[in-house]
Amino acid sequence: MPDKLLYALARPFLFSLDPEAAHNLTLPYLRQAAGIGLTNVIPRPKADPRKVMDIVFPNPVGLAAGLDKDGAYIDGLASLGFGFIEVGTVTPRAQPGNPRPRMFRLPKANAIINRMGFNNGGVDAFVSNVQASRFYQNKEGILGLNIGKNADTPLERAADDYVHCLEKVYPYAHYVTVNISSPNTKNLRQLQQSSELDALLSKLKDTQHRLADQHMRYVPITLKIAPDIDAEQIKTIADALVRHKIDGVIATNTTISRSAVRGMQHAEETGGLSGAPVLELSTSVIRQLKKEIGDALPIIGVGGIFSGKDAQAKVDAGASLVQLYTGLIYRGPALIRECAASLRKSR
Repeated sequence: MPDKLLYALARPFLFSLDPEAAHNLTLPYLRQAAGIGLTNVIPRPKADPRKVMDIVFPNPVGLAAGLDKDGAYIDGLASLGFGFIEVGTVTPRAQPGNPRPRMFRLPKANAIINRMGFNNGGVDAFVSNVQASRFYQNKEGILGLNIGKNADTPLERAADDYVHCLEKVYPYAHYVTVNISSPNTKNLRQLQQSSELDALLSKLKDTQHRLADQHMRYVPITLKIAPDIDAEQIKTIADALVRHKIDGVIATNTTISRSAVRGMQHAEETGGLSGAPVLELSTSVIRQLKKEIGDALPIIGVGGIFSGKDAQAKVDAGASLVQLYTGLIYRGPALIRECAASLRKSR
């Protein structure tokens, strides 16, 4: 396949660069390539529509948030054949994120550690980028918008940041993801605790109902959770999700565990670990979540998917859809097609 060959040629060069530099080089070129039709050589997955959250997804393989934090490269990423695109995390105000270097490859483990810290240009610029994309203008596919809080917003006022972002992005999203699980914003994961989670979800649900009336359109809300939670925490989160009638849950974000990469270069860098070492951890969370929530709301599985078999493991554990991130960086766009084909055959 042309994309396999091209990526096999490009990867050694990209991996010779600092990871963030490679990221900042690749996405603009992808956008330009899509703009002049060069990405048309990439074969697309066969249609495999899945209805989840009352949305029809063209295929069940999506892009996880984090690759395009500002929504500036939607058209390029959409040209790779994803069934849905999720962009962000965006915050109310622009912020630079953490100091560089803040992204590290661990090739022996097929992994990445990042401590980006929600670097983005703010929600107003984000919305402008979404509006400017052909993907949005021409209604070409399913778009998820991922929201967070500013690093300098006190935790007790975090809900204000999420409500502000939800109000801004609501008209342009097929669904909105609430990210309370990044390890790179101080104390953010505390919002997964019972009392904080209840208060946040209550405010978000009230805002969602108000916005649905205002825009005459219901936009589902999903919650993105961490893999570093025990069975009791999963039960608490599941109970809150069902009680507040949240529309979906994304499991999981990156891990702070280093047990799978101990002794490797960069293993002791702070930040979230993604890639192959997270596969079993995130799949276990999906399995336990499914036991708790049953069919009350769908699960989107993400974490460590490097093959069609890995994607199938997420679905077998209880996920309705899957998302890719680190696997895409290591394996290229052919992974999208492989995962989609595997999930289509297993239906």
